[in-house]
Amino acid sequence: MATDTMMKTDELEARQRAPLATPTDLAPEATRDIAGCMNAILADAFALYVKTKNFHWHLSGPHFRDYHLLFDEQAAQIFAMTDPIAERVRKVGGNTLTSIGHIARLKRVADNDAVYVEPEDMLAELCEDNKRLAARLRAAHDVCDEHHDLATASLIETWIDETERRTWFLFEASRGEMTGGH
Repeated sequence: MATDTMMKTDELEARQRAPLATPTDLAPEATRDIAGCMNAILADAFALYVKTKNFHWHLSGPHFRDYHLLFDEQAAQIFAMTDPIAERVRKVGGNTLTSIGHIARLKRVADNDAVYVEPEDMLAELCEDNKRLAARLRAAHDVCDEHHDLATASLIETWIDETERRTWFLFEASRGEMTGGH
């Protein structure tokens, strides 16, 4: 009986040490490339989510309610991307982010730790961050196309559209009031 328990313990420990091996028909290079670019996108999504929530929490001024609601809506949309991104990485046989430190190493969205940021600067900064995210999503789409990963490419197309919409709303909200009724 002790031998059976030792064998089961050894088997369990061996399984815990074994790399995750999700079956896929993609070549190892495809898994590496797709997981690499999508993990960077995932890190950017987490960083942009936190920045958007930061601005949502620290907003003030005459447009408080409108911007507060806009930032909250956009943060929720960004956060909604995170699980599908991570799951795609796993579905193609890759490993995904494991910690805040991992996110910090991969993210390309700059932090904003200022105590106070003017609302117009918040809008402009988030607009630029979303614009850059759209470009990175397009680059990731190219990687998926190269490796014939239609499923990830299809998800990316939706995220590009959502990101462009966020960029558009942030840009339009940041424009000065027009005069002369035009």
